[in-house]
This record gives sequence, structure tokens and C-alpha cells, in this order.
Amino acid sequence: MIGAVVGSVPAPTALDAGLGDGLNAKVLVLNKLYVAVRVISAKHAFGLLARDAAEVIHADDGTYANYDFESWTEVSELRKEFEPEKHDWVRTVRLDIAVPRIIRLLGYDRLPTQGVKLNRRNLFARDRNRCQYCGNLFPTSELSIDHVLPRSQGGPDTWENLVCACVRCNARKGGRTPAQARMRLVTKPVRPKRNPLISLKLGHEKYASWKAFLDEAYWTVELR
Repeated sequence: MIGAVVGSVPAPTALDAGLGDGLNAKVLVLNKLYVAVRVISAKHAFGLLARDAAEVIHADDGTYANYDFESWTEVSELRKEFEPEKHDWVRTVRLDIAVPRIIRLLGYDRLPTQGVKLNRRNLFARDRNRCQYCGNLFPTSELSIDHVLPRSQGGPDTWENLVCACVRCNARKGGRTPAQARMRLVTKPVRPKRNPLISLKLGHEKYASWKAFLDEAYWTVELR
């Protein structure tokens, strides 16, 4: 499985002493057929590159180039000189390496499993940390998950029946439906077509190159 492949490959020791922010940057993983299968940390990506299990795919103005780890380190030297602000960086003992936005697995051609996982993280991302009753934004620590149709009335644990709610609104609604509590939903809850966390990433300019590889039929990957 792809999870086993990614998780079992450690990053090079020199990179562990690198810049923390760079190592935590996100990298889109393609399979051998150039289909998006997962998003991983830069630390895991560099581990795969160092083991020759993957190559860098660099997208620029509609064109794409493939680099192995050695050639990418050489390209990084030029990018650091001419466009350092366009990249996240990892510092090793010998040099600074640009974090690739996309890598391609050389020996993996499986397609990702369909379906976006229903969990708290994805629910918060779908609703963008906005209480679905009062409409205000809250940090994750101040949000809860509310059953639109309460469990006590047979409400299921589904995308269409779960929403983010602040503590105050959740307490006000209690074990009632919105209509019974005289409250309205800001947005009708629906099952997302793609991982909502990815949608948030795509709003950031530095991840724009991902869009070329996102196929709606397959894009159901998980952030790890």
C-alpha cells in the first residue's frame, strides 16, 4: 500500500537538522501513471527521493520537468540564487534544497481509494472553522460537531447530518432539530467531492501547480 511505502522510508539524517518549516511543507505525490494519490510532508518526500523511490516533477508556466534527487539539488542552487522566495527550503550540512511541490513514485501504479474520510479534521475543513448556526469563525479548540438531526431522534453520523457548531450554539440547540430550536443552518451540509483540506491548500499560491494533476475521479487523498 502507498501508506506503507511512504511511512517506511525515513528521511536522510542530515535533513533532520534542517529548517523545521521546510520539512513540514506539503508535497503532492503522484503514482507512476501521474495520478495524484496522497499529500505528504517534505520530510517524507525527501526520504523517498534519497532512496530513488521517487522523482521531482516541477511545473512551471504549463511545462513540466522531471528531476532525480541529485539533479534537483543542482537546480536548487540556481533557484536559491534567482527565485528563493518561490520555494520552501531545507538546510542540510552541505547545501540548501528547495522543497519540491510534486513528486512521482517510480514503482507504484495503484489508484487511490474512492471516498473522503469522515472525521473531525475534515469536517472542520469543510465548514472552514465556521459555526454553521451563528456564522462566526472559531479556532478548532472552540468548535464542536453537532448532529443536525440529533442522535436521540435517530440522526446518523454522516456528512449530510454533521456540522461545526460553537459551544454556545451547540448548547442552545441541545437535543433538538434546528427547526425545533428556531435556528437556521448557514450552509446545507453535503459530502465533499474532494478532500476539504486539499481545497484549503489550493487557495494558497504556492500550491497552484497541484491543480494540473487533480482529477475529480480520483482525487480523494488524505493528508498525512
